[in-house]
Amino acid sequence: MSLPRPALDPELRDKLAAFPLGVDLDSEILAQMRQYLVPAETYLEGRAVDRKDFQVPSTDGAALPVSVFRPVAPVANAPCIYWLHGGGMVMGDRFANLDIPLEWLAQHGAVVVTIDYRLAPEVGGTTLVEDCYQGLLWIAAHAGELGIDPGRIIIAGASAGGGLAAGTTLLARDRNGPAIAAQILICPMLDHRNATVSSQQYAGDPGVWTREKNIFAWQSVLAGHAGEVPSSVSPALERNLAGLPTTYIDAGSAELFRDEDVAYASGIWAAGGQAELHVWAGGFHGFDAMFPQADVSTAARSARSAWLSRVLNAIA
Repeated sequence: MSLPRPALDPELRDKLAAFPLGVDLDSEILAQMRQYLVPAETYLEGRAVDRKDFQVPSTDGAALPVSVFRPVAPVANAPCIYWLHGGGMVMGDRFANLDIPLEWLAQHGAVVVTIDYRLAPEVGGTTLVEDCYQGLLWIAAHAGELGIDPGRIIIAGASAGGGLAAGTTLLARDRNGPAIAAQILICPMLDHRNATVSSQQYAGDPGVWTREKNIFAWQSVLAGHAGEVPSSVSPALERNLAGLPTTYIDAGSAELFRDEDVAYASGIWAAGGQAELHVWAGGFHGFDAMFPQADVSTAARSARSAWLSRVLNAIA
């Protein structure tokens, strides 16, 4: 028997009705979904933005593509948004949902850096989060030539990218740097165990991201991994959330990541840290990325941007 679940926001429900949704994810479906990538040019159209591409070496010698976006009229000592894309750690590329950090580029003159971390199942275990950490090290090492204030590096990501942002932040804390001024975790994928109430609520029926899809994704990441799962990979496992930068977390009430995201914010508060949490009534997973013009999406994006403005003003 399926569990009762919060209703979708009526506007989102009507918009979502036109989209084909499934329950399961497997290797065949994944191969098909990986073909649908939005090029960076789609997001850059009409924006006064310069782009440069680089490569960052991974710990095992692989070349990781990185793109840097700056205002055409750059700001000196600009804040940096290090953007990690979503896609369940099994799909997507560094340009996914690029419109979100590009809004902050326009508002704050921020430099946006985004990386193609490698995907599961081709790689697994700690490789994905270590790729993201190498990108952070590269940003800090090249802050001067990129025009970045190293004291204002903000890491942000959505879904899998949110989980990887949380994991990268844990690594930076435990390895004594580089410094991260704040983290923005948008509906983050934090827990490989799939044991929460919300995980069980969103099982068995078609959806943007279901429990079945999430299990497949985590199995892809953890296949062949021996021993205890590190908290850098599954941040919900971290028992000590002290010493983290100020954090923004949001999720929808009608998505499977709701409870693990709320628990992560609670863990930060319990450790004496600062976090702002928003659970948007009727929001499904990734609602504001899919339908940015919906009323609840506009509210979610505005709240996120207002928080970032307050943070940047405090550390200017």
